[in-house]
Amino acid sequence: MKPRVTITHLVHDEVTQLLSQTCTVVNNDSRATWPRWELIEKAKQADALMVFMPDVIDEEFLRHSTSLKVVAAALKGFDNFDVEALSRRGIWFTIVPDLLTAPTAELAITLLLGLTRRVLEGDRFVRSGNFTGWRPELYGAELTGRTLGIVGMGAVGRMIAHRLLGFEVKIVYHDARRFNPNDEHAHGPTWVSFQELLTQSDFVILAVPLQENTFHLINDDTLALMKPGGYLVNIGRGSVVDEHAVARALGSGKLAGYAADVFEIEDLQRPDRPRSIPKALLENPRQTLFTPHLGSAVDDVRRKIELRAARNILQALRGEVPDDAVNEPMSISS
Repeated sequence: MKPRVTITHLVHDEVTQLLSQTCTVVNNDSRATWPRWELIEKAKQADALMVFMPDVIDEEFLRHSTSLKVVAAALKGFDNFDVEALSRRGIWFTIVPDLLTAPTAELAITLLLGLTRRVLEGDRFVRSGNFTGWRPELYGAELTGRTLGIVGMGAVGRMIAHRLLGFEVKIVYHDARRFNPNDEHAHGPTWVSFQELLTQSDFVILAVPLQENTFHLINDDTLALMKPGGYLVNIGRGSVVDEHAVARALGSGKLAGYAADVFEIEDLQRPDRPRSIPKALLENPRQTLFTPHLGSAVDDVRRKIELRAARNILQALRGEVPDDAVNEPMSISS
């Protein structure tokens, strides 16, 4: 019998065609996320799963999926997947580590520029029919000669820094892993402590994953350290930010603007996660700019990501070590 592959979200035709050559494919052909009970049911007999951002794989899920050999995530961040539980059950877990980097970095800069130059407000004003020509209004902030701090200098953080060098902005960064000081000039950014980054930066971009030490990294106390009138952009994970604290900082004038592509409601592994974005943020279009998790939403990039995840599945089903494995299943290593 052919191995059975379940794909939890809509993918490009090339992906199902590739897998169907050697596998029986069960795929979600709608744009909606399967409810958890339906995902569990669809995955019960699966040898492989291709999963996406809205999915959560934990011990309870795995108790229903006794045939699984590989879970291939079509993404980079994997805080909503219990890798240790997968390893204990002898199941490979793979990600796509590099294809999301450039489009996510580009979106971060898009949000930064759109927020600081009040692009969305300008668009709405023109469409209102009230625009009759230039007027001295909708002034924003420029990057040239200012200081920008990047929290998290992984692949995305480095790509953001590289893309920003032409803006003549001073870039500082904070990350637990510091570049060799002798190499910092080549990378552009200079390492500073987290507190120094907040106090020095006119603009702060968050590019860190959600971990125990990054949960609500931005809160009332850390926001108080930022320059008055600073700007904050989050393209990491929603729960890195206390959204209510950000709303308060916007209301008090401490923050001039907040842009985000990620939100606390998305962090499904949090049983206490908020079920909605704070109204104080949604009802403040003058100081905020939001996108619906578009970090990797570039058609050709998504196709390549899905194909990469499919190839990881095929490698595992052939008994090979998948190229993008992040674990070593116990039954494999023993």
